[in-house]
Amino acid sequence: MMVNLGLLINPVAGMGGRVGLKGTDGLVQEALMRGASPGSLARTVRFLRALPSSDVLFLTCSGDMGEAAFIEAGYRRCRVVYRYSGESTAADTKEACRTFLREGVSLILFCGGDGTARDVLEGSGGRTPILGIPAGVKMYSGVFALTPESAAALVSEWNGQCREAEVLDVDEDAYRKGELRTRLYGFARVPAMQGMVQHSKDVFESSDEESAKADIAMFLAEVIMGTPKTLYLLGPGSTTLRIASAFGLEKSLLGFDAVMGGHLVGRDLDERAILALLEKTDHARIIVSPLGMQGAVLGRGTQQISPGVIRKVGVENVIVIATPQKLAGTPSLFVDTGDPALDRAFGGTIRVITGYHVARRRALLSPAEWAGSSLR
Repeated sequence: MMVNLGLLINPVAGMGGRVGLKGTDGLVQEALMRGASPGSLARTVRFLRALPSSDVLFLTCSGDMGEAAFIEAGYRRCRVVYRYSGESTAADTKEACRTFLREGVSLILFCGGDGTARDVLEGSGGRTPILGIPAGVKMYSGVFALTPESAAALVSEWNGQCREAEVLDVDEDAYRKGELRTRLYGFARVPAMQGMVQHSKDVFESSDEESAKADIAMFLAEVIMGTPKTLYLLGPGSTTLRIASAFGLEKSLLGFDAVMGGHLVGRDLDERAILALLEKTDHARIIVSPLGMQGAVLGRGTQQISPGVIRKVGVENVIVIATPQKLAGTPSLFVDTGDPALDRAFGGTIRVITGYHVARRRALLSPAEWAGSSLR
């Protein structure tokens, strides 16, 4: 029996990440001027190519909102049911979802970020299950598969069971100023398969949590001062903020800042600025903290750290930090750089610094596990 699924793409999702805009809402032209390029189509192609042979017919949109990905992937089982003109808008996303509903789809897939998830939720009315293929700068909602490959595995093996998940988004203007303001927009039905759909981001706060952050910051501050010729790229988050504070530096909460010998040499950097700094130094390290509950070490809110940046720095020089409380509440860790070969180079485990001279080794999901071998 042929199963009908809807699939749409936000063509501009994630464009702001590598150029340091922390989102693309209302800033597409600015992103293009900074040299950004779309990535959502390529991630949809990855999803389509990972799909095993199955009796699935996709209903989709014209052009870059869907049809172009099917053509590039060589996937023939699709039918265009919604056409748009000019540049696609949020209104097109909502109307495409309404068209899918009229066609009787059993699942709506979309490639984008939290803003796209909001539009899909509104367009679908929360009645039909939805699933996101992650491509945005920020993905706080619990409606996204871990990777395009895990989305493909989920579609292939889904038995129709669903769970309720939050659709969240942040105020992008505040986000660009370093303020994190998250708003709940509603609840969606998503396919229920353990280990394949990310949880909504969690924020951990307690006195023990703050003490652990202080211990991590003290240890990393000593490391940075002990290697004065090494460039350190401090990622987003409150724990990395504490590291900068140890030197009396004002760090951007949600961006990547560069520190060398205890001095700030770059603030809120985009990919291009990071690569320029790396050209001037022989050794560099990246310090990041995984998203709480979701487990993304790289690939969620860290698009400035592109595959090109990681290769210059070296996967062995990526330092992961997390408090014990945060780590305990995070089911699994993974990297999703956009380059599966590079993701595999990180290996099957990763060391996580959890205190002063204290580290734990945690399993790191491999691309093969994303694709379904870890389903349970």
